[in-house]
Amino acid sequence: VILEHCGFIDKYIGDGIMALFACGVDDSVHAAIAMLQSLNSRNQERLHHGKDPIRIGIGINTGILTLGTVGGKKRMDTTVIGDAVNLASRLETLTKEYGAKIVVSGETLSQLPHPENYKHRFLGKIQVKGKTQKVPVFEIYHADGEDQQRLKQDTYQEFENGVNLYERQNYQEALSCFQ
Repeated sequence: VILEHCGFIDKYIGDGIMALFACGVDDSVHAAIAMLQSLNSRNQERLHHGKDPIRIGIGINTGILTLGTVGGKKRMDTTVIGDAVNLASRLETLTKEYGAKIVVSGETLSQLPHPENYKHRFLGKIQVKGKTQKVPVFEIYHADGEDQQRLKQDTYQEFENGVNLYERQNYQEALSCFQ
């Protein structure tokens, strides 16, 4: 799926994949959605055979990075490094905290030619280690099941109000919105 969307796999990290997309931001989001749709089909087969479904989280960030060979005489590796890479990794970790399948940075969302083509919602701003300013993050729920998408669309305004109240540290009012 990654290759079909103008991407390439930089490396496998444990049970994770780091991929880069050189043609455009849309390709990374399309690939993420296609990966989840493919996984959903595979999980239907797994469930049919009495196996647990596989769950994944995808973090997407857009930015400047360094691509090349790093290391020394006895140990070299081709990789990517930089703030953009670190943030993408943190976004992937946030998928578990937010219960979201795809979490993207505000930078990624702003660089999509037509962000309105994707079902998304604001999750808040996060403080990333090594950064002085908080980073806005968004969930793209385009690959969720129809019922889940409908629920998120029906509660969109309440959820957004809750996030905004939380951002202003009105925790009790935010909790009421989320409940």
